[in-house]
Amino acid sequence: MPARAYWQGQIRLALVSIPVEIYSATKSGASVAFRQIHEPSGKPIHYEKVVDGIGPVDRDEIMKGFEYEKGEYVLLDEDEIAGVKLESKKTLELTQFVDVGEVDAIYYDKPYYVVPADDLAEEAFIVLREAMRRAKKVGLGQLAMRGREYVISLKPCGRGMVLETLRYADEVNAAASYFRDIPDAKPDADLLDLATTLIDKKSGKFDAREFHDRYVDALKDLIDRKRKSKSGKVSLDKDDAPAKGSNVVDLMAALKKSLDKPAAKPAAAKKAPAKKRA
Repeated sequence: MPARAYWQGQIRLALVSIPVEIYSATKSGASVAFRQIHEPSGKPIHYEKVVDGIGPVDRDEIMKGFEYEKGEYVLLDEDEIAGVKLESKKTLELTQFVDVGEVDAIYYDKPYYVVPADDLAEEAFIVLREAMRRAKKVGLGQLAMRGREYVISLKPCGRGMVLETLRYADEVNAAASYFRDIPDAKPDADLLDLATTLIDKKSGKFDAREFHDRYVDALKDLIDRKRKSKSGKVSLDKDDAPAKGSNVVDLMAALKKSLDKPAAKPAAAKKAPAKKRA
């Protein structure tokens, strides 16, 4: 288990309090980091904290300010911000339970693993976990972490539970403004049957290990080829735009042709080489 919890506190359901610890359930994947470089000199570009009319300043002279009028700020230091009293900083009150699947996926943001804080908390933790599992419900509440208060969902996950931060309603764009121009029409029955058959053909169980970031692989290959190039230039693959079907006949033919092709498997994730035994 990670050495440091992301949050420590208690889950409260009515008069029952369960001490818990929360750990981030995700981590950054493979990526290619770039720096900005001054091309004529080949040296990296740096950034300084500067004040108009003064120039560079030290970090310990910087405070957080809220602009309440143009050019007028209320200054707050870190102790003042940390001192804001909010019960959800240390207590996650479960205020509602909803059916599994009732919360639209668009509201989910980031997952965390939840575990009992100590041996004494295990019994109550297990009872709550299994009660939600039996009822097929997800718990909702609010929790303050890292400078803001989140709406959260809580649900069973194996021996533990998963807490997921949710977006507030005003953080989600209304779908109607994007979908209003799509006609409200029923598809051709034959086309729908073909598309359904194609989906059935490609259906299977989800395994996250079957996928990896191919864009990162392509970038690394580009960097390697350019590093080895004597001219400093490399040939680039042209991005051919897919042809667009212009009528129903094209769509019908494309679906039928797709069904004739063998089912493609996702690119397998690269495995680390096996360690030699001593």
